[in-house]
Amino acid sequence: MLHPEENPWKTTSEQIVYDNPWIKLTEYQVINPSGNPGIYGKIHFKNIAIGVLPLDNDLNTYLVGQYRFALGQYSWEMPEGGGIIGIDPIESAKRELLEETGLKAEMWTEIQRLHLSNSVSDELSILFVARGLRQFEAEPEDTEQLMIKKLPLEQVYQMVCKGEITDAMTVAAVLKVKLLLIENKL
Repeated sequence: MLHPEENPWKTTSEQIVYDNPWIKLTEYQVINPSGNPGIYGKIHFKNIAIGVLPLDNDLNTYLVGQYRFALGQYSWEMPEGGGIIGIDPIESAKRELLEETGLKAEMWTEIQRLHLSNSVSDELSILFVARGLRQFEAEPEDTEQLMIKKLPLEQVYQMVCKGEITDAMTVAAVLKVKLLLIENKL
């Protein structure tokens, strides 16, 4: 019998179904944990998902609003983007914060690493809090049509609790920062 943390899946074959600069989709022929044949699809992300919750001295934060093609709807979320694997994630976080909001920060704290959909993808997310903010000019990518809102963190927390913010990285970061503030750890 396998140890509970050992892989019970057996791969019999694999085929790349789709591949582009951002993702690769592979279909696996498998023997599942019960011993039966099956298939499993996995999306491999070629970048790290980076999220930054900027927090000023008055506990205000900045949300970025944009239409999300994959969802088919508008989304309010913290500044986010892709970080190239092999580059220090903090550098990607700094780039995303400046790009989307025009903000630069003096202090950076990594607050969370999480997998965004561990049933179908291997996407890793790294979340940061940025403090000591200074305003510069935003530099959005040509694929981004962004709106920026400066809001009290408490209001953003209430938006998360009411389900008005559904972006997983933003929800996780806001809840984590709220907890850190309650525990005087930030």
